[in-house]
Amino acid sequence: MNGWVGENISVLARWIVLLPLLGAAVAGAMALAKVRRGAHWAAIAGVGGAAALSVLIAGGFAGDPDLAMRVAVGEWMPIGIGASFGFYIDGLTAVMLATVTVVSFLIVVYSRGYMREDAGYPRFFALLALFVASMCVLVLADNFLLLYLGWEAVGMCSYLLIGFWYRKPSAANAAVKAFAVNRIGDLGFAIGVLTIVLTLGAAGYGEVFGRVGEWSAGMATLVALLLFCGAVGKSAQLPLYVWLPDAMEGPTPVSALIHAATMVTAGVYMVARCGAIFAASPVALEVVAIVGGLTAIYAATIALAQYDMKRILAYSTISQLGYMFLGVGVLAPAAGVFHLVTHAFFKGLLFLTAGAVMHAMAGEIDIRRIGGLRRIMPVTYGACLVGCLALAGVPPLAGFWSKDEIIGAALHGHPVLGMLAIVTAALTAFYIFRMFFRAFHGELRVPAEAGRHAGEVERWMRWPMALLAAGSVAVGAALGWPVGHGWIERVLEGATAWSGSAGHAAEEGGVSHWFVSGGLTVLALAMVGLAWVLYRGGRGVVERWGVGSGAGRALLRGAYGLVHQKYYVDEVYQAAVVGPLRRLAWGSDATDSSVINGVLYTIAAVPRGLGYGLRLLQRGAVQGYALAGLVVLALMLLAILRLAG
Repeated sequence: MNGWVGENISVLARWIVLLPLLGAAVAGAMALAKVRRGAHWAAIAGVGGAAALSVLIAGGFAGDPDLAMRVAVGEWMPIGIGASFGFYIDGLTAVMLATVTVVSFLIVVYSRGYMREDAGYPRFFALLALFVASMCVLVLADNFLLLYLGWEAVGMCSYLLIGFWYRKPSAANAAVKAFAVNRIGDLGFAIGVLTIVLTLGAAGYGEVFGRVGEWSAGMATLVALLLFCGAVGKSAQLPLYVWLPDAMEGPTPVSALIHAATMVTAGVYMVARCGAIFAASPVALEVVAIVGGLTAIYAATIALAQYDMKRILAYSTISQLGYMFLGVGVLAPAAGVFHLVTHAFFKGLLFLTAGAVMHAMAGEIDIRRIGGLRRIMPVTYGACLVGCLALAGVPPLAGFWSKDEIIGAALHGHPVLGMLAIVTAALTAFYIFRMFFRAFHGELRVPAEAGRHAGEVERWMRWPMALLAAGSVAVGAALGWPVGHGWIERVLEGATAWSGSAGHAAEEGGVSHWFVSGGLTVLALAMVGLAWVLYRGGRGVVERWGVGSGAGRALLRGAYGLVHQKYYVDEVYQAAVVGPLRRLAWGSDATDSSVINGVLYTIAAVPRGLGYGLRLLQRGAVQGYALAGLVVLALMLLAILRLAG
């Protein structure tokens, strides 16, 4: 990397973290001082500055994709395992930073309009900026301990933002659920990091990745699977996905930030970053691919029968994250990360359009209660259409370039998972346009509570949607053309530290890219057409198929109910895990208060009684002590006289 960026990259990397932190500090101080006016500017300036610097660095790596460098910031934990506070910057870091900060910046700007009337306005922007800073630390870290610090900071911020409206019971419960479920995955991740440190005596990426060959095959598999536990929790994969749909209880900008640019992308990034470890274990790669493929189709089926726009998008995110892990697991890491980048733009766009609908409809986003919104929200309609087409994989939008790469690679080495991915792609196109047609087409249906406020949102919300729509149109072609040899592949193939077979598998998958993409495009358009036929009037035709009698209709009703209730997984977890733990907690509390405390009180009663009796002899009156002494002396003399007689 030549020029001004290369000479100053150390300073730029520091400010990418410091600027959002400063923004969070200023907005936090304003929150403490109860100053609302202008609080958004602190977060906008901090995150916007980080985005500008990240784009500069990414541009520098565009001309030198094989470059990698370490930026020493200072001593952090001088304990002999290479855990200094430093940043590692290569093509993967540059792409990830640019994606995180640019999308986050647009979401922060959008929040200015969305949260305008909220009582916690400055606190919200302080937490948003802190969230972005934490994610930047996670991405820039050059060792596993600093990675873990960013990992946990991101989890803390997600807890605070999901539960931002903490007086609302559902939001508070969702925050606790997200925290508790992620504790399970993070425990495995923490054990994996400790295993790395204990077995290699190092925590720095360079030393660890260079010494992976010292592990046995079993140890490499163990470490990879432990690290993957953390990714399963953070990126909401089977079986730890249950927190993400409930996270919709937070403000919509938070949902967009979590789904598009921060928390859920952390797991995919971590697995790609640790490519040297995962590539050393074929078993771990199989697990990653299978979990990703199954999660993708599982979540897509649930999205088919949901009515809340944000929950449909939440299950869509879970499904698309499954695609990303599938790409990594089938030795196409560049394709997986490429999909992470494109997904950030169109999924951020879709959440912002859902937020616009929610804002205009007085909080209502149930697609059974709204319809025909294209007549009163034309900008939101157009933006949502772009996002839906991108998610469905229609060319030349972003999803076409990345998702098809993953499916092509999967078909090459894992045909069963590849076929599942194709079915998932078909379901994706159908459910997202089911949502789109029911919300924006048909007769105009507006909740009565929306009143005169039903209409297009303000410019603070429109411009970020427009820019994300532009990114959803252009970013896939800009980074992926020509297919299989685009900029994104050239930057990431070396940066992800995978073995040579990774690049080979990805390239082999790309040989038939146009054949795969052509078939998938036809399939996607067919499913969009089917959704148009069934839902163009905004009515639930498919749902009404289950009405009536007969074995077929009963079976359909049962299947639809099963999917609508999300396979009753939450209920199973409640009965098998949460319920027993609560009963155990209740029993432990009862035992502690009744049995253990009773024994302690009984033991303490004896000295307490003796103390009470002896206390009667200690009144503090000298004349009483003298009288008692005389009485005792008299008794002693009397006893002596009797013994003498």
